[in-house]
Amino acid sequence: MPVGLLESAMWGAIAASSLLLGAVLTAIRPWPRMLVGLVLAFGAGALIASIAFELAEEGLSTGGAVPVAIGLAIGAAAFFLADRGVQRLGARDGRSGAGLPLAVGALLDGIPEQAVLGIGIATGEGVSAALLIAIFVSNLPESLGSSADMLQARSPRRHVLLLWGGVAVACMLATVVGTLVADAASAELQAGIEGFAAGALLVMLIDAMAPEARDKAKGWAGLATVLGFALAAGLSLLSGG
Repeated sequence: MPVGLLESAMWGAIAASSLLLGAVLTAIRPWPRMLVGLVLAFGAGALIASIAFELAEEGLSTGGAVPVAIGLAIGAAAFFLADRGVQRLGARDGRSGAGLPLAVGALLDGIPEQAVLGIGIATGEGVSAALLIAIFVSNLPESLGSSADMLQARSPRRHVLLLWGGVAVACMLATVVGTLVADAASAELQAGIEGFAAGALLVMLIDAMAPEARDKAKGWAGLATVLGFALAAGLSLLSGG
């Protein structure tokens, strides 16, 4: 495997490892709702900064406003429709519905955002520390919450760990695919991919992460969100993003 793809796979694995980490931590012991909410809010803030300073800004400078706008619209619509499908899946299967849709949702938003990591590596810009931390932190509450629901529904621990291990591997491979696509794609297509990731993440933030963070962390959610935003924005500026 070429050096660039090995580097992409390594960083993709680091970013996606929190998906499996959350499942492992939940399998070891249950975690308080407040803590999960705080982590979720912090991750939401970090993702907001990454969307603004990494995805949208880089897409505009790479391919212009039109590809980014098209990508935003397609990404938002794709996540919206996929999320509705996940909700219907959960409604049909009350036993696993509380956990499996969250895992599917993590896969849907994890693939485009990690593909952006691969694009950065392929274009010689290196790894965005802000986006890497945002992905890592925002993945944790999804896997924590889903794993807790599955274990409460008496799903075997092995099945839960295998499920989240599979999601993590898929997201890691998306980073490699992002590198391959960036090598062969035009600047407009790269900008469209970044717009797609931004659009999907924005819908996910408003429809899922923010309400769940508020529900679990109550009045502390806003403060945790600002802290996450400040950290990711600072890292983006320090890394030249």
